[in-house]
Amino acid sequence: METNKWIIEQEQVGTRLDKFLLEQMPDVSRTRIQQWITDGDVLINQAISKNNYKVRLHDEITFVRPDDVEYDLTPVDMNLDVIYEDSDLIVINKPKGVVVHPGAGTKEMTLVHGLLYHCKDLSGINGVLRPGIVHRIDKDTTGLLVVAKNDHAHVKLSEQLVDKSMSRKYYALVHGEFAHDHGTIDAPIGRDEKDRQKMTVTDKNSKEAVTSFYVKERFDGYTLVECHLKTGRTHQIRVHMQFIKHPVVGDQKYSFRKPATSNGQLLHAFELSLIHPTTNEKMTFSAPLPEEMQRVLENLRNGRELEE
Repeated sequence: METNKWIIEQEQVGTRLDKFLLEQMPDVSRTRIQQWITDGDVLINQAISKNNYKVRLHDEITFVRPDDVEYDLTPVDMNLDVIYEDSDLIVINKPKGVVVHPGAGTKEMTLVHGLLYHCKDLSGINGVLRPGIVHRIDKDTTGLLVVAKNDHAHVKLSEQLVDKSMSRKYYALVHGEFAHDHGTIDAPIGRDEKDRQKMTVTDKNSKEAVTSFYVKERFDGYTLVECHLKTGRTHQIRVHMQFIKHPVVGDQKYSFRKPATSNGQLLHAFELSLIHPTTNEKMTFSAPLPEEMQRVLENLRNGRELEE
């Protein structure tokens, strides 16, 4: 990894951080620079910052440039579980263990590899590594996501994420029992300064994050909740559930308890509602619980202990 450092001088004061870095590295796209900042590869006075931060006199900017990775984007037949498809979009029910798109540290097969085999026409707005990807879900989270097959659809669907006309609902099995039937977690989320692979609830360099939850079924020591995302932050449900001391069962990253399953978090995106980018028709899609989650719930209903 290559490390670069700059000290802000008077004539640079007030420049946006991403613009400043673009001036220092004109051969790199602004999108890539912004991703480096978001990923925590750029520090201001040894602290994580934001793209729109305006540099101040004598600020020390440190950039640890990640090693470039060559990605093999050869299409792969993944036998995708296609819920719906037309000339504008495709809705996929993603299985557990599949990363949505290539990224830093990811050399395995991703959903993008399967999409490139299945579709020859994907939006190019997010570049070659994330063709058609409007939003994503974590590797070990199962369920629905929509992919854009052209730039028009991508723009329209992305706007719906911003104005919240696209809705996403999840089922999560969490540790502990609730005295109440529903609630809302309104707590900003940002990157954990001690561990850049994790997110956390923080007032520092964070963004608004709101999750509503509803108790669906109670068990001894566990609860099945339905979560509605009002915002779409990285790891949002997992971080928020940890924040209220009810971490998602099986979460290797955020659970402070011994996982009741070693196969990753029991979190499933079961419903997706959107407005079709061309017809303006409201569409709602659903995906059944994966077999693993059904099996765990059935064991709990029968009073069986979860396997460690």
